[in-house]
Amino acid sequence: MAFSSLGRQTFDDITAGVDAEQLQYMKEWIVQVDQQDNVLGPISKKDAHIHDGVLHRAFSIFVFNPKNELLIQKRARKKITFPGFWANSCCSHPLYTESELKDGIGVKRAAIRKLEHELGIPTSTFTVDDISFVSKVMYKASSDANWTEYEMDHILFARGVVPLNNLNKNEVEQVDFVTREHLPTLLDDPTRSFSPWFRLICSDLLPHWWDNLDAVLENDSLNRSIHDFCPTSASLF
Repeated sequence: MAFSSLGRQTFDDITAGVDAEQLQYMKEWIVQVDQQDNVLGPISKKDAHIHDGVLHRAFSIFVFNPKNELLIQKRARKKITFPGFWANSCCSHPLYTESELKDGIGVKRAAIRKLEHELGIPTSTFTVDDISFVSKVMYKASSDANWTEYEMDHILFARGVVPLNNLNKNEVEQVDFVTREHLPTLLDDPTRSFSPWFRLICSDLLPHWWDNLDAVLENDSLNRSIHDFCPTSASLF
């Protein structure tokens, strides 16, 4: 969805009344990248997302249970971008730290950290070896006139039994498990809003990966190809 720049506000105006905890996260330093995912340097989360956004590294992890059902989450309404939208299991950013910058491993460490922070899944549940890198997706989508997601999104898969009795309500409003067969029905449900990155992944990529889930999980892909959805992401919002 495209928004006019005429409605843009200053950061102070935008964040008046925003949840204090969510506002604090805007000070985090994340990873600015180019369109080949080469690291350009640190950028604040605020500067990466305000107005038109700046391309930065992100991850989307898809967690499956032993029945191969996918864990999805409804983002808390306190979130600054896409509040109240449904998405995959967990989506966030590696920090600009030595541990989370390391190629191929850093995003997995970030995913383990954020699974605990958002969903209360203990960091001992998955190791980096339990998480499979699948691919990269580049997309751009505006949440409103003032905030944009412009991300080089590393797609990660994991499978296991996860406790979900300690959700961080500042991050996640609700969770659910969905089958491969039922997901299209949910995506068509007019009462549910889904994040643009999740819709993009579901439209072109997820069905094949899900149909071959065992193979995908067993093969930590060395294929670093990038699926570029930037020209069409807004139209799929």
